[in-house]
Amino acid sequence: MRVSSLPPADVAALVAAVCAGVRGREEMLVEVRRDLHAHPELSWSEERTAATVSKHLEHAGLDPRPMARGGLLVDIGPTGATTGPLVALRADLDALPVDDRTGDPWASTVPGVAHACGHDVHTTALLGAGLALAAVADRLPGRVRLVFQPAEEIMPGGALMAIDGGALDGVDRIFGLHVDPTLDVGTVGVREGPLTGAADHLDVVLTGKGGHTSRPHLTEDLTFALGKLVTELPAVLSRRMDPRAGVSVVWGLVQAGSAVNVIPSTGRAGGTVRMLDAVAWHDAEQLVSDTIAQIVEPYGVEPTIRYVRGVPPVVNEHRATHVLAAAVSDVLGQPGVVATTQSLGGEDFAWYVDSVAGAMGRLGTRTPGGPTYDLHQGDLRVDEGAISVGAQVLAAAAIESLVTDR
Repeated sequence: MRVSSLPPADVAALVAAVCAGVRGREEMLVEVRRDLHAHPELSWSEERTAATVSKHLEHAGLDPRPMARGGLLVDIGPTGATTGPLVALRADLDALPVDDRTGDPWASTVPGVAHACGHDVHTTALLGAGLALAAVADRLPGRVRLVFQPAEEIMPGGALMAIDGGALDGVDRIFGLHVDPTLDVGTVGVREGPLTGAADHLDVVLTGKGGHTSRPHLTEDLTFALGKLVTELPAVLSRRMDPRAGVSVVWGLVQAGSAVNVIPSTGRAGGTVRMLDAVAWHDAEQLVSDTIAQIVEPYGVEPTIRYVRGVPPVVNEHRATHVLAAAVSDVLGQPGVVATTQSLGGEDFAWYVDSVAGAMGRLGTRTPGGPTYDLHQGDLRVDEGAISVGAQVLAAAAIESLVTDR
């Protein structure tokens, strides 16, 4: 249902105008993305990244506002407009602590830091959308807020800071995109309902009496207890939790000992606890802690548990998902809208859609016929045509949202 005074033909013309505005900036946007990729910054340290974005926004006559711990907010709309419908578009700024292995001319110049999750694409796409929307600001049937958010890659995510800093004040809907290297460029994955999983961090340190491996009965055989923890916690949780919750415990770190004939007195296991269901997520911490204690109790070791609650699932709201799909169709035609599935990956966009209606789509970055890369790997490459696609889709989503019944 259209609630704007704009007739459908004028809405289509406005979408066409912002898309043309993005396409006219494609070369510049690619240059910006390559610059950001070459100079990645970790969570809460995205000063250069934010300054680069701010410079381009200010050059377009916009007034970006820094947030308390990094990142930017900027509103776009008709001159003097301070009320009426307001839609937010969000991108994340931070990189990951991994080595860049692409070998591209614009590869990271910062050792051990790389944009291995595509946030340089997210940032540049939102910048492109904002510049195109700014060029038609007085024609917009409402206001658009750009949210350039820091620290998505750490738990529980910079989204909470952004929300505390006013990112959602007055906002009716919010939209975002995340790169997907399994989808071809020119497509966007859309799904109503849960899109990602809940994700928490788990770190367990065991302590106990060590000794010689010839006399395990005189020790608390901590290494054996650690092995039982690593194998039994996932198994027990699969029986203690509703299987429809899709719980997954995966260890990324297991450490104990330094000699083959010495039972150590300390050991450590760290990993992630993920699940598909938000209800189960709320009860997971206590259940995990209780289960760990029960597993190691027979061996006499003492567990110290650090459980960091991360993010709930991203749940795409019904109407917002249809608005996003309409925007993708506006830009790419109906074949550009592809179905996608729920993943166990965590994404702090969940905090936004936990507060207001919104939707996130998956932006295809694979060159058709080319290799499929994986996220969080140093060899991640993206087809840079995705930058323009993402910018056009975000701008179109803002317009479609402003003229669609809330």
